[in-house]
This record gives sequence, C-alpha cells and structure tokens, in this order.
Amino acid sequence: MKPMPVIDPGTQPYWDALKDNRLTLKHCKACNTPHFYPRELCPLCYSDDLDWIDAAGGGVIYSYTVAHRAAGPAFAEDVPYTIAIIELDEGPRLMSRIVNPDAGLRIGVRVQVQFEAAAEGLVLPVFEIVTG
Repeated sequence: MKPMPVIDPGTQPYWDALKDNRLTLKHCKACNTPHFYPRELCPLCYSDDLDWIDAAGGGVIYSYTVAHRAAGPAFAEDVPYTIAIIELDEGPRLMSRIVNPDAGLRIGVRVQVQFEAAAEGLVLPVFEIVTG
C-alpha cells in the first residue's frame, strides 16, 4: 500500500478542492503572494492573514527525474515514472508526477494539472505535457 498524506485541519481545504478537480494555493493577503505547500504563516512575510485561491493549473517543468528504481515496494509496479518540479503560472513550485513523459519531456515545457483518483477517496494532482 502506498503511503498516504497526513491531512490536518490546515490542509483539509486543499485536499477537499482536489476532490472537486480544483488545485488551490494558500494566498497571503498581506504581501499578495500565493505559496505552496499549505501552511499557517506566509513563508515570505510571516503574516497569518491568508486565504485560498484557485490556481489555473498550468505551468512549466522546472526540473525532473525519471525513477527507474522504485522508491519502495509500494511503487514497484509504477517504474519507470517521472517526477517533476512544476513552476505554476502563479509562481509557486510543487512536486508531482508527469503522466505523459513521452510527449516531449524537457525543462521548460508547458504542463497542465490533471486529477488522479488514489486510494481511500484521495485525489492527487498530476501533470500532463501540453501538446500541439
């Protein structure tokens, strides 16, 4: 069984939005900056005046790696898989999986979020290379 994230009251809105096929970011109202991962204080100005915003879901591959050796027995059936750091159009970066790496995997290529159902009703954001 794959490891599951720890969902707490501070991250619950993020996970709930994913179930509705929405990618959300914490947004600092004091310095007008979105950030990822969800946390209780802005990592730039330390304000606690935060809200949630919907991200458009687009971005570019900032970096990536192709795993040919599983990160543990739970991932053995998935190899090879591509993990990337995605720089969202809103600015924050997040780590996720690229679902179609054969479509032109390279740094700087455009990607768009997709929503993948996982175990126990969990939905994960994964990214697809934008083609055409």
